[in-house]
Amino acid sequence: MSSDPFLRSDELSRRHFLSNAARTLLGVHLVPVFGGSFASAANVRPDAKAKHVIYLFMSGGMSHVDTFDPKPKKKDIMGKTEAISTKADGVQVGHYLPETAKVMDKVCVINSMNSTQGAHEQGSYIMHTSYAMRGTIQHPSLGAWAVKLGGRIHPELPGYVAIDSSPELTGGGFFGAKFSAAPIGSPEEGLKDSHRGSGVSEEDFQRRLSLADKLNRRFHEQYPNADVKAYEDLYREAVSLMNSEDLNAFDIRKESEATRKLYGNGRFAQGCLLARRLVDHGVRFVQVQLGGWDTHYDNFTGVEGRCREFDRAYAALITDLEKRGKLEETLVVVATEFGRTPEINTDHNGGRDHHPSAFSCLLAGGGVKGGYKHGLTDSSGSKVKDGMVTVQDFNATIAHALGLYTTQIVMSPSGRPFKVADKGEAVKEVFA
Repeated sequence: MSSDPFLRSDELSRRHFLSNAARTLLGVHLVPVFGGSFASAANVRPDAKAKHVIYLFMSGGMSHVDTFDPKPKKKDIMGKTEAISTKADGVQVGHYLPETAKVMDKVCVINSMNSTQGAHEQGSYIMHTSYAMRGTIQHPSLGAWAVKLGGRIHPELPGYVAIDSSPELTGGGFFGAKFSAAPIGSPEEGLKDSHRGSGVSEEDFQRRLSLADKLNRRFHEQYPNADVKAYEDLYREAVSLMNSEDLNAFDIRKESEATRKLYGNGRFAQGCLLARRLVDHGVRFVQVQLGGWDTHYDNFTGVEGRCREFDRAYAALITDLEKRGKLEETLVVVATEFGRTPEINTDHNGGRDHHPSAFSCLLAGGGVKGGYKHGLTDSSGSKVKDGMVTVQDFNATIAHALGLYTTQIVMSPSGRPFKVADKGEAVKEVFA
């Protein structure tokens, strides 16, 4: 092991050090451009319809029986939730989703999801990476794989952006920081720290940049490390992005009042609007997170509140993409780490507990069938009865929609082979 403290530090420590160095020397942060990739020409199937992914992650474990897999004949399971019809024949949803019901003819529901992980951290990790957590390795997230294998579309904008999402779940893993998502906190604020500081003139900035270049060369001579070289590239990416007119992609204030009203005013709604705007400008993979689905206590109040945040925004996103002619080339994913128990816990005021054995996820656009249900759970929603889809299968399906070769092997720095969805196989029945 190297005795040098910089080379022995972990990825987040090196990132923090170099980001602070950029802030001090140049008057600009580097964190916003950590999503930019340096992938070579895209290696994708020519028949792939999806160019982009908008990945909506329902953090906490969304109750499938209260949303997309209702059991109307089982009042003891449904509790306060009622099933309503949708625009798709034979597809019902929970009554908390009236706007979503209107666009279900564009949506493929996978009701036969199954995970091996029943705890939040582990369940979220495997959903994002296709691999179980290991103390010895950090696996790349699905968005990092998309940019690594598929390449970046826009030459200056990041290929991967995460809005209101956990950095632990949207990282580049062993691909390195350059494949991590560019993080966005508040959608209203857009990409923070992407402009030259008000107290730094253009002349002063160029002088500092010249000095940084000299220091970088010396630093790289002292530390001949791939991560250091990657951060040198990030300096150049930061300057290029700062001067790009496409920074407007991150400003939802550029949208019309009518469009903003369509989505609604909530943070998740504005995140969905920003995701659509980023896709319009050529960002390949955008993640938006909506938390609060951990309804151990008072499930029905919790689900109603979360659905109120989700429902209008999701329907608006599907409608807006279709109106703009972008839905066919954009795969919209709704995912969660697991479902909730069909059994209602009366001791917790009608709560539902973790349930990885069966749950639901959604796909829309990107070449998938609309108004289609894949898989089936038993009469209670407890177990998968037909058409089981593992987490790895689900991720392989997303990769397949993007035209990524799911059998392609990428070696980690330690010399171990990995694939985008591990041993998962794409569910090709969901494609039109």
